Amino acid sequence: MTHTHGTEPASPWVRRFAVLVPDGEVLDLACGHGRHAKLFAEAGHAVLAVDRDAAALSSLTQPGIVTQQADLEGGNPWPFRGNRFAGIVITNYLHRPLFPHIVDSLAPGGVLLIETFAEGNGQFGKPSSPDFLLASGELLAVAQNLRVLAYEDGYVESPRPALVQRLCAIKPPVPEDFMRRRLI
Repeated sequence: MTHTHGTEPASPWVRRFAVLVPDGEVLDLACGHGRHAKLFAEAGHAVLAVDRDAAALSSLTQPGIVTQQADLEGGNPWPFRGNRFAGIVITNYLHRPLFPHIVDSLAPGGVLLIETFAEGNGQFGKPSSPDFLLASGELLAVAQNLRVLAYEDGYVESPRPALVQRLCAIKPPVPEDFMRRRLI
């Protein structure tokens, strides 16, 4: 089955941990057609959905979602400097120079959700270039100043066979009630 990024159902990883994101604005980075932007907007979050594809963004007309077209790889400065998000979600996208900006843009107590392709994925198709594949433990290094709540590095069958890394982390300080939030 072929999907256009953002039109397939929300990632089970993101759905599982979305309930941990505190009230506030969520940044869906490289959102495609906005499957995760829609998930968070339906949960009552204000969402900033960002992608370079204007046509994909035009499909996001749901209340609670603001779209922004941006080329995050074109050497332009990080467009969210000074913003602090309650949650940042990134799936199927990797541009390493953004990692420090992403972590900096997370509000204290905010949740970072990342799921993208890992080394070895070329055996299953694209992406296959090392430029777009996480090295072993790379997401853990990105989260060195965050509290890692969950991390996986391995094979998945759905939505198609792939090697992925997944991370759910919170930026300190961790709110007192945080560990009582119930996962679905």
